[in-house]
Amino acid sequence: MRNVISIIGCGWLGAPLADQLLAEGYQVRGSTTSDEKVDTLRLRGIDAYKLQLGPEPVGNLEALLNADTVVINVPPKAGKLGDDFHPQQVAHLTDAIRSAKVAHVIYVSSTSVYPELSRTLDEADVTTEDQSAAPALVRAEKLVQRLQPGCKVTILRFGGLMGYDRIPGKYVAGKTVDSGAVPVNYLHRDDAVGILTVVIDQAITGVFNGVAPEHPTREAIYRKSCADFGYALPIFVTPQQPIPYKLIGTSKLQQQIPYTFRFPDPLQFPYGA
Repeated sequence: MRNVISIIGCGWLGAPLADQLLAEGYQVRGSTTSDEKVDTLRLRGIDAYKLQLGPEPVGNLEALLNADTVVINVPPKAGKLGDDFHPQQVAHLTDAIRSAKVAHVIYVSSTSVYPELSRTLDEADVTTEDQSAAPALVRAEKLVQRLQPGCKVTILRFGGLMGYDRIPGKYVAGKTVDSGAVPVNYLHRDDAVGILTVVIDQAITGVFNGVAPEHPTREAIYRKSCADFGYALPIFVTPQQPIPYKLIGTSKLQQQIPYTFRFPDPLQFPYGA
């Protein structure tokens, strides 16, 4: 029998990942935040449990951590909750994971950790909070990394997740955009699921950027997206000064994770249900 995989956060990304793992023969556990969603996940074959992280875990965390691999897929909620909230969520989870002796933990992070330095950035460009544009995420990453050496650890810094109902044009329709020349760092959800599946299958460890290898400009993306779906085209204006940007490199992922992108060019991302 395949190993047991637990996904903390079976939402827009976590539920499709669970579906893929089930198709490959894994036993999958997963968490969600409401009783209604628990029922929906169970209908898909996922051994689902209600879990809320407020930041202390409330729910059947013990059952969720009875697994060989745990994927922490909890989007950070800053704003009114403050920069300490997400690291506190992760601290509670890692304390419990350490006690449960989980073999492999995967933390889904984000390329938002990188500052806008107007150049290509790789994984070594952010290793401490003071280097980061999202210090709370770096703190969370460090908490997960401290599970080593007793536990294998993987950090995946995904770019902007797109595909299905996440269509770039609808977010800018009719608006004024001055960042049209900035390159995008997008990743299709199917490729995020594919990368995670390979990492789980092969127990690959390390810190990796996960974005599509090609980086068209925002203007090119928005023009095509609005044309394809009938959204009002944004008004593109030239800023007085160049807009700082970041271009996320993926050479480490492509060298160390045996995965071929299904959708390497964001201009060709499919959308729909």
